[in-house]
Amino acid sequence: MRRFALLLLLILAAPAAAQDTAPQLIVDFPETETLPGQPLTLRLTVLVPTFMPKPPIWPSYEAPNLLVRLPGRATNPTSQRVGSDTWSGITRRYDIAPMLPGTFSLPPQEITVTYRDPDSGEDTRATLTTEALTFTGTVPEGAEGLDPFIAASDLTLTQELEGTPDAMAAGDSVVRRIVAKVTGVSPMFLPTLLPQADLPGLAAYPDEPRLSESEDRGVTSGTRTESVTYVAEGGGDGTAPGVSLDWYDIEERAVKTATVEEVVFHVDGPPVASGEPRDWRMIALVSAASLLVLLVLAVGLRRMIPIWRERCARHRARVLASEGHAWSALASAVSQRDEAALRPALDLWAERCHGHDPRRAPEVQAALIGIGAARYGSGAAGPDPWQALDTALRAERKLVTGETLRPVLPPLNPAGLRG
Repeated sequence: MRRFALLLLLILAAPAAAQDTAPQLIVDFPETETLPGQPLTLRLTVLVPTFMPKPPIWPSYEAPNLLVRLPGRATNPTSQRVGSDTWSGITRRYDIAPMLPGTFSLPPQEITVTYRDPDSGEDTRATLTTEALTFTGTVPEGAEGLDPFIAASDLTLTQELEGTPDAMAAGDSVVRRIVAKVTGVSPMFLPTLLPQADLPGLAAYPDEPRLSESEDRGVTSGTRTESVTYVAEGGGDGTAPGVSLDWYDIEERAVKTATVEEVVFHVDGPPVASGEPRDWRMIALVSAASLLVLLVLAVGLRRMIPIWRERCARHRARVLASEGHAWSALASAVSQRDEAALRPALDLWAERCHGHDPRRAPEVQAALIGIGAARYGSGAAGPDPWQALDTALRAERKLVTGETLRPVLPPLNPAGLRG
């Protein structure tokens, strides 16, 4: 009876032991309400009974209108007591901040864990799933009118001027630079600082805003810098308005305002001459005429391109069928001493030498015989047959092109008939 009871106890305990070796996930999300821009802390802890040869594959939690960041040392090793054993694990911290007021929901996320199975001793993969998370970004009472809403522990505006805006002449320049420094929130929540201003006699050239962010012991801070260069083009007076930025102090729980003063400009000299009024009717006529000319050119080109292509094709055909093209191929074969290409090139050139066959010239035939003898026989040492062929062919071409005159009639008194 005791053996049966012991066997039954082992059977019932076996599944429980198998379950105890499965990885565990702990989700720590203590707060579910915050101000826009202020982060909530989410911690995910993965525990295994042995160790993890590979780091877990964590979710990103990226979502619209959410700023999700991993602070410094976001991932750390840990260990916890599970039953009677100490399990090893890894903890990851997320800082999740809503960028706008409202309710946000994060769907369940998967975490892939690789660990050493205590029973088989092999590396095993498991997938853990987090639960859905819901939180809200709320605007505190009294700060409903802030647009944009900025919650920080400190915010200051400073202004720098390079130049003398109240004593300028044509060609002078002044740089206006405004720096917003914020603590307790990312500088990306700061809006555009410099307003657009139409100042008489001044041309404005704004630079791209520059953001700088840092983190110290979990507190985010940074700056936003905007600058504009004003160049004097003519006399005039104007005022660049000041900058005012409302923000919510999370420590004192009150709305505060950061400001910088306006800038007064004065440029000596005559004002910039205003341009003559534009004749829109003339501009329309010129535009219509230009469009008509473009259409005519397009139609003309559409008709001329096929004609031009046909002429180019005929010209190319004439070149390929000319005596000069055939002579170039023959001269190339002779200079390269290409016996395989020599005969076809010579025949083609001879066909285009109308009224004259250079192949019958004694000098050409002698050179061709010498080339054959040099290749297939043991021809006696003598002049280079290829050089002789080149000389003979060039002499024949002069006859073809009319550069020299060759007597076409035999001598009137051949030597064999002299008596």
